[in-house]
Amino acid sequence: MPNFHKSANLRANKDGSHPTFTASIRLWIRRRLTHLQHIAIILCLMALHIEANAQQWIDLSHSFDNVTIYWPTAEGFELDIVAQGQTKGGYYYSANKFMSSEHGGTHLDAPIHFAEGKHSVEQIPLSRLIGAASVIDVSTKALRNPDYQITIRDIKDWEAIHGKLADDIILLFNTGYARYWPDRKKYMGTDKRGKEAVALLHFPGIHPETAQWLITHRKIAAIGLDTPSLDYGQTKRFLTHRLLAKEQIPGFENVTNLDKLPPTGSQVIALPMKIKGGSGGPLRIVARIDADMP
Repeated sequence: MPNFHKSANLRANKDGSHPTFTASIRLWIRRRLTHLQHIAIILCLMALHIEANAQQWIDLSHSFDNVTIYWPTAEGFELDIVAQGQTKGGYYYSANKFMSSEHGGTHLDAPIHFAEGKHSVEQIPLSRLIGAASVIDVSTKALRNPDYQITIRDIKDWEAIHGKLADDIILLFNTGYARYWPDRKKYMGTDKRGKEAVALLHFPGIHPETAQWLITHRKIAAIGLDTPSLDYGQTKRFLTHRLLAKEQIPGFENVTNLDKLPPTGSQVIALPMKIKGGSGGPLRIVARIDADMP
């Protein structure tokens, strides 16, 4: 049995006697518990540090500036400096104002964009904007054909390797076109502006049959890709948009860095500017990848 009087480094009472045996045990235990608590705190902090370092965050958004790509008929992004510099009070101050169409740069398409009475931006449930994501790479086909439309076969081939798409998944398609940003001609087929330029658009999108198949046979929360539109550039009827919007499925367009995400296992946060009544808006979309993912 340990010498509790000695190991606890107990002082004698004022009368020269030592604390009782029971008191010595209590003090010894209390000091040991304090020591163990310190160790436990250190271990918890180490675990939090390891967990933080085990996560990788990927920004899936393009910055907004004077070269941000918008639809040919839309006004682009403008940033005006209101104040910038040292004030009379001796401190630095900066403030700007900006103007932007809803649908340009990395942005969200709310269902109301193509379906009357459906969700506007502020009405979209967060459960459709935050969650697990699956990424399907169609870049090999899309980079060979600027008018490529993503097929049902593309999804089934992916599922043959990675399993059936999970319910309430955020589905993202990597066409490889983010590499062309912000070159308008390479990215969307033309650098011209105005109504006449719309007929010159060439970029990949999602085939309407694929959209309908996803609606009928799968349950996705949201859908996105790294091109200017869910429909391919040569569309005249925007049927993919219309089908998805009718089912309250929001779309993410002009996404980037999808090549940095694994096919499964990432978590996406896609939060748009909360414009009341908006048919869309600028989107900050990011993804988290755990370290144990390939």
